[in-house]
Amino acid sequence: MTSETLWYANRATGAVCLVLFTVVVLLGIAVHLRARVPGLPRFGTVTLHRTLSLSATAFLALHLTTAIADGYVNITVVDALIPFVSDYQPLWLGLGTVAFDLMLAVLVTSLLRERLGHRTWRAVHWLAYASWPVALIHGIGIGTDTGADWMTWLTVACVATVVTAGGTRLAHAARAARRTPAALLRTADGARP
Repeated sequence: MTSETLWYANRATGAVCLVLFTVVVLLGIAVHLRARVPGLPRFGTVTLHRTLSLSATAFLALHLTTAIADGYVNITVVDALIPFVSDYQPLWLGLGTVAFDLMLAVLVTSLLRERLGHRTWRAVHWLAYASWPVALIHGIGIGTDTGADWMTWLTVACVATVVTAGGTRLAHAARAARRTPAALLRTADGARP
């Protein structure tokens, strides 16, 4: 494979990762809110979230592999695993490494969910919310397509959907927090809170 092919593959997998991980975050929020994806039963949303998470992780592995295999810049396996040690773009590459390490923790604990217990898994799973914006900043900082119109619009669309979904989740949590025990009792009796 030529260096040019690897460079294009790295760019393409980076953009695909942005889209896939954005959809994974949206599906995760939908699962938490017990929302359904149109045309799917509720368990279908959970299954789709898990399946796309694994697909996104596979594209992330391709993204890392092409970055390491491309000889144009010297990115090593160590650079991909330990943040901010690379000689090439240490800040931007380091942010990508941080995002990868966070996603790796989420992936491993998800695979071991039954053994770890729900509380531990859920605590680690929150790292996905940190990983997404860190990965986004990595792409903006180091991506060679950052200035292209198509990438700008793709990034804006991904940010807008995640912010909207995150706002919906926060609003849902705020409404739930405002419900007092007295309001819950009235609801249990059939009266509106």
